[in-house]
Amino acid sequence: MRYIFGVLIIILYSECGFSQGKPRTTLSDSLPAPHATKSSMNFSNVIGWKTGETPKAPEGFTVTRYADGFDNPRWLYIVSNGDILVAESNSNHPFLEKIGAHIIGASKSNSLRHSADRITLLRDADGDGKPEVRNTFLSNLNQPFGMLVMGNWFYVANTDGLWRYPYTVGQLAITGKGEKILDLPAGKANRHWTRNLLASKDGSKIYIAVGSGTNIAEKGIMNEFLRADILEVNPDGTGLRVYASGLRNPVGMDWAPGTNTLWTVVNERDELGDNLVPDYFTHVKENGFYGWPWMYHGRFDDRVKAPRPAVVASYTTPDVDIGSHTASLGLAFYDQKAFPQKYHHGAFIAQHGSWNRSTLSGYKVIFIPFSDGKPQSKGEDFLTGFIAELSKEKVRGRPVCVIVTPDGSLLITDDVSNVIWKVSANK
Repeated sequence: MRYIFGVLIIILYSECGFSQGKPRTTLSDSLPAPHATKSSMNFSNVIGWKTGETPKAPEGFTVTRYADGFDNPRWLYIVSNGDILVAESNSNHPFLEKIGAHIIGASKSNSLRHSADRITLLRDADGDGKPEVRNTFLSNLNQPFGMLVMGNWFYVANTDGLWRYPYTVGQLAITGKGEKILDLPAGKANRHWTRNLLASKDGSKIYIAVGSGTNIAEKGIMNEFLRADILEVNPDGTGLRVYASGLRNPVGMDWAPGTNTLWTVVNERDELGDNLVPDYFTHVKENGFYGWPWMYHGRFDDRVKAPRPAVVASYTTPDVDIGSHTASLGLAFYDQKAFPQKYHHGAFIAQHGSWNRSTLSGYKVIFIPFSDGKPQSKGEDFLTGFIAELSKEKVRGRPVCVIVTPDGSLLITDDVSNVIWKVSANK
């Protein structure tokens, strides 16, 4: 029974972790030894938002409830006409896993409902800042996540494949027949099931973020084929190659404004203690190797049994430590001008929060300023209030995705509370 619960934890909380304090730009020099503290199971208790409650932004900003009533809103995509697409998806748990989750308290932290497997369209037709139109855009999917429009095609990344559908901007729903243009690794060992999408700056390629199937390749390195990678394909699904590897669970991806540099946020490994291993925010080098599963921040993980390949010698150090186990998922560079100057070209990162730390942290959106295309030495909290009572592990919600709208506002999904929040600068 203990083994079953251990497996359950691995499956349920693949995107998890906690940290304290603000992001650091120094990494290995300040890391503790493995197991300096014990590896904790500390599940948050999601209590939701009372009427009138909202997350808290800095002075000069207003937070409003943009839309609600979803079924696990995970990811967002904005079409060129302003339509907002919401991927509603979740982990799928067999009956025995759900029973185990209730016994150990894990059900308090995440929804155990079956994935809605749906994309919902929101449209603010009159421009008042609130969507009046809400329609099912596409359904009967398989844990959809990343979305993309290129040419006359709408792309969606299910957990097991990349699909595309005929599409004209302005459609309220997909009506044409889709085609699966690329298989993606899934199967039983699918700890990180999300698949994010991003177009190259010239529109000639698609990048796909695929997380590892396990924590540290404990089910065999061959089961991690085409995992823990950012993949590159042509828009028709041909020309598949690994663009960068050793990224345990890359989720959010974006291009730094004014540059040709790709950035991502990565969830690092679990079960080494409260302050190992830091999740990170990094630029992505073509053919770069970022360590997983053999290394983290320049150190070897002695738990990994797979033989070390030659690529380990080309290890690339990540740029910014954003806290151990923070489950940093969403990433958006601020490319508009409505926010004050200090936010221009900087990066917003949504931290979902996790189970593998003795004291709750994460559960917020942070901001990392940029100058000349590079992160500066200090990050800061931007959107907080998700933690209700730290001592009792009570939280109101868990942020996942952050995007910048054409009017310069931010939208943030809160998956367990089924809300999309909007942050606007006061005029």
